[in-house]
Amino acid sequence: MSIMTNTLGRYFAGRFVVAALGVFVGIFVLLVLVDYIEMVRKTSGLASVSPIMVAETSLFRVPQLLEKLMPFCILIGAMVCYLALSRSLELVVARAAGVSAWQFIAPALASALMLGVLATALYNPMSANLRELAKHMEDELFGSAPGGGLQDAFGFWINQVNNDGQVIINAARSEQQGVRLTGLTLFRFDTNYQFRERIEAREATLEKGRWLLKSVRRYSLDAPPVDQDSFFLPTTLTPAQVRNSFSTPETVSFWQLPSYIRSSESSGFATAGYRLQYHKLIAQPFLLAAMVLLAASVSLRFFRFGGVQKMVLSGVGAGFLLYVLSKVTDDLSKAELMHPIASAWLPVCVGGLTGFLALLYQEDG
Repeated sequence: MSIMTNTLGRYFAGRFVVAALGVFVGIFVLLVLVDYIEMVRKTSGLASVSPIMVAETSLFRVPQLLEKLMPFCILIGAMVCYLALSRSLELVVARAAGVSAWQFIAPALASALMLGVLATALYNPMSANLRELAKHMEDELFGSAPGGGLQDAFGFWINQVNNDGQVIINAARSEQQGVRLTGLTLFRFDTNYQFRERIEAREATLEKGRWLLKSVRRYSLDAPPVDQDSFFLPTTLTPAQVRNSFSTPETVSFWQLPSYIRSSESSGFATAGYRLQYHKLIAQPFLLAAMVLLAASVSLRFFRFGGVQKMVLSGVGAGFLLYVLSKVTDDLSKAELMHPIASAWLPVCVGGLTGFLALLYQEDG
């Protein structure tokens, strides 16, 4: 019986992993196609753009977006797995052999925990690095003209005050957590807050005590525009201060988050977003396990009993409500109205307990 149980465990775990990875790959391909079409639309007016480079940019942009959808991939994958096992009567045979529902759910739980650990330790750093590569490729695609090509009123903003006045910086895109910026517009004011000039630049790199601007065009009120290959702008900003304005916690890998939190604290900046992201990544394996419990609670019903469609819709609805709860707790934590640990672990506890209690009621009355 022990050998049979181990064999069944490996079989159920394999079926779950294949189903979850199948859903993950399917959503990945769909997102890549949608993003590629959007990128083709944006680059349709650029003559020197390679279709291969556009495809690579889309391929590098998607992993970070897909990381947010990973719990839903596990939820749908687990539902597909158990519904297929129930449809083929394999669950009926397992129950007839004396295997309880808890025993054939345990392999999927263990697999979900392992997938969550791999997602936190390996996939998250990879997606962050690919996102940086995507930003660099977007700069090559759109940043060939002075001013950054796609410059608009959105993006990232920062204000710096020096001895010679004030400078307001707007960047369309940032790389290396704000150390390198592209698509810039700078507004310079003197010490009396009177407008001096507007500067557009293709890119800027933060060096010690200064910004190095390249492909610069300077506009002033009493002179025609002046083009310069490079321009040095004094600054007192440090990489930690720039990082707080131009980087987001999602662009920092799991292994770098502790040092970012310490540097932000030493610089006097708020660290709620970084702390929340760190604890969410730690809780991610348990969130995936909670999704397996939710999926199992709505997918173990035998087909001959009917009502499978309602159970599936209830599982999708439970996943959506859990997502809404996660967004609400995230916003509360970023506003410093809830501790990051509570915000990261509350959806895990709610989802896990809901699935556990539903299974307990179904299996043990």
